[in-house]
Amino acid sequence: MTEIQYNVCVDAYADHLFRFVLKSLRDDDAAKDVVQDSFLRLWENRESVYDGKEKSYLFTIAYRLIVDHVRLRDRKGGSDDRLTRMESHGGGEYDNLSEILSEAIDALPDLQRSLVLLRDYDGYSYQEIGEITGLSEPQVKVYIFRARTALKQKLGALENII
Repeated sequence: MTEIQYNVCVDAYADHLFRFVLKSLRDDDAAKDVVQDSFLRLWENRESVYDGKEKSYLFTIAYRLIVDHVRLRDRKGGSDDRLTRMESHGGGEYDNLSEILSEAIDALPDLQRSLVLLRDYDGYSYQEIGEITGLSEPQVKVYIFRARTALKQKLGALENII
């Protein structure tokens, strides 16, 4: 990979990668750090990354950094109030459907949330998600199915929300 090819990758994938990481971590500064580290690792390993696989490599690295960040936060005893925020809004009127969906997605376990974001927000195929996360394609399908089922239970019928 040349410097020009690297710059093309930065221009093409930085925004997509940042949105994915931000939706996963919900922390702007941490998301910027993960994106920067991902691109740094791409540059450091540019000789071993095959042409056309840069996007997959970046998202794989970012996914692993997200997992590391979450583990570190949990080890340090960081509070995870996603579930309490979701429960505190129960039964109230909502003006913003995207806020409701965002809170429901936040309440999912980290792995399921990442898979749903990769599939439904970023449009990756099951095979690509498997390559990024290191899971088999059937495992990806099962986790996404479980995540969607959990979302359906949390959100209930659409008529109840609107």
